[in-house]
Amino acid sequence: MEFADGVLTPGLVNTHTHLELTHLAGRNMETEFPKWLRKVRELKDATPPDELLQAAERGLRDGWAAGVTTMADTGSTGAVAGAIARLGGRGIVYQEVFGPDPKQVEDSIGELGHALGHLRRLATPTLRIGVSPHAPYTVSAPLYRAVAELARRERLPVAVHLAESQEETQLIRDGAGPFADALRARGIAVKPRHCSPVEYLRQLAVLQPGTLCIHCVQVDDADIRAMGDAGVAIAHCPLSNREHRHGVAPFQAFRAAGIRVGLGTDSVVSVERIDLWAEATAAGLSGDEALRQLTIDNARALGWETEIGSLDVGKWADLAVLTSTAPYRPLPSPTAIVTVVAGRVVHRAGADFPRAS
Repeated sequence: MEFADGVLTPGLVNTHTHLELTHLAGRNMETEFPKWLRKVRELKDATPPDELLQAAERGLRDGWAAGVTTMADTGSTGAVAGAIARLGGRGIVYQEVFGPDPKQVEDSIGELGHALGHLRRLATPTLRIGVSPHAPYTVSAPLYRAVAELARRERLPVAVHLAESQEETQLIRDGAGPFADALRARGIAVKPRHCSPVEYLRQLAVLQPGTLCIHCVQVDDADIRAMGDAGVAIAHCPLSNREHRHGVAPFQAFRAAGIRVGLGTDSVVSVERIDLWAEATAAGLSGDEALRQLTIDNARALGWETEIGSLDVGKWADLAVLTSTAPYRPLPSPTAIVTVVAGRVVHRAGADFPRAS
C-alpha cells in the first residue's frame, strides 16, 4: 500500500484526556471554574452507562482519525478502559477517586478497590491501569495518603490535577475562596495549609517518580524545583488553561528543570476542538520540535518511551500516515490517512471499521 501524498510518523501521544465526556461538547456554558466543574459532574452523573461508553469510543476514534495512537485518560466510570479494550487501542486509564471529607476515606478506598478489580480484568500490554486522586479540592489529606500508599504497594501509575487554578491555591494556602466555601457548606472543615498546592502534595508523599501532574499553572520557582527533585512528569494543556483563564504554565521552565513534560488536550468540554497540533502551537512549538514533542517526548512523560513514540526496531508498531508533506505546520492540522496501533490498522480514511472482538 502506497501513500504518495502522505508522510509516515510515529503515532501521536495525548498525555491528558477525558474521553468519557466526549458527548458533552458545547453543553456547559458556566464561565466560573468551580461552577463549571459542578456542572460537568451533574451532566456526567445524568448520563447512562451505555452513552458514556459510546462517548468514549467516539473520542478514541476521533483520536485515531488525527493519528493519535495513545491516550492517557482520567475518568471515574470505566468507560474509556472499556472502549480501548473493545476496539483494540492503547492507553493508560487512571481511575479517579474522590472524597473531600476525611470521614469518607474508607468508603472512597473501597470504591476505588472495586473499580480497580474490574479494570484489571481489561488490562493488557496496550492498556495500563492507574489511579487518580482527583484534585486538592475533591480529595482530603488522609485520602491522598491512602491512595498514594495503595499505588506504591500495587505499583500503579498515578495522575493528579494540580495547581490548575487560582481558586485551588486560595483553598490550600489560605483556606479561603469558592472551593473552601463549598466545602464548609457541606460541613467539611477547611484549614489553611500556608503553602502552595505543589508543596502540599509533596508533604503528603503524592509527588513520587513518575506521578503525572496535570496542568501545573499556578507554580513558582520553588514548586518547579520540588517537582524536579521528586521526579514527576507534567501534562501541559495550554488551550484548556487559556479557555478557563487559569494563566500560562511555565513550559520552558519545566523543561529547563529537567522535568518530563507532555502535551495533552483535556476534554471537549474545556476546549472547542481536540487538536494536539494546536496544543503544540499554543506551547510555542513548531516544525520538527512539535513532532518530537507529540511523539517521543509525550511518550517519555508517560514512562512509555521504550515501547512507543518513535519508529525504531523493537518498539510496538504504533504509527500514522498523515495528510500533508509538512504535518507539523500549525494550520491546518493534518489528519490521518491510516493509523496503526501495535501493528493493527485501527483507522483508514473513508473506511468504517467494525468493533474489535
